[in-house]
Amino acid sequence: MKKQVYIYKSFERFWHWAQAALISLLMFTGFEIHGSYKILGFENAVNVHNWSSIALMVLIVFTIFWHFTTGEWKQYIPTLNKLVDQVKYYTYGIFHGHPHPVTKTVRKKMNPLQVITYLGLKLIFIPLMVFTGLLYMLFRFMYGGQLHSIEFFSLDSIAFWHTLGAYFLVQFVIVHVYMTTTGHTVTENIKAMITGYEEIEVEEEKKKEVVEV
Repeated sequence: MKKQVYIYKSFERFWHWAQAALISLLMFTGFEIHGSYKILGFENAVNVHNWSSIALMVLIVFTIFWHFTTGEWKQYIPTLNKLVDQVKYYTYGIFHGHPHPVTKTVRKKMNPLQVITYLGLKLIFIPLMVFTGLLYMLFRFMYGGQLHSIEFFSLDSIAFWHTLGAYFLVQFVIVHVYMTTTGHTVTENIKAMITGYEEIEVEEEKKKEVVEV
């Protein structure tokens, strides 16, 4: 039986769209800083890039707090259960109208492949971007009335890893946007992330879980 279920909480939706806006702004200004085009001008692009990165770091701190205080961090516990089925679905079944191998619930919103992807994003690539971004911003600093530079890393190596992470994020965004169109309708997943409600299969034994939330 299908039912409209309130699956994405208000902060979760705010976090998602605020993060999407900030990452888009960082991508846009980042490419201008690298000279791919000239719209804002180099100095303005750097300023917008720096303030957007600070806003994103503040959002990340609040989001980590939200995940641990609400127990939502449990959504990211990886599992091998139905992982192979999910890979087969994305590489074959989705193009032949096969049913999704994993039923979404309030307590398990992501399939096993999504869990691995988002866990890698949160534990590897986001920290990489934050760490190298901070090194970039603080590479030269005043101390004792003199200008100093960070000695542990070269500016070229910081730029390399920051740019590498940025290109990964660009690929992630492209795949993520595409995957939002693979619901029962093209806009189903986007509507769910706006309203919080999604039509999902609710088995009899899972009704209690849905009602409790």
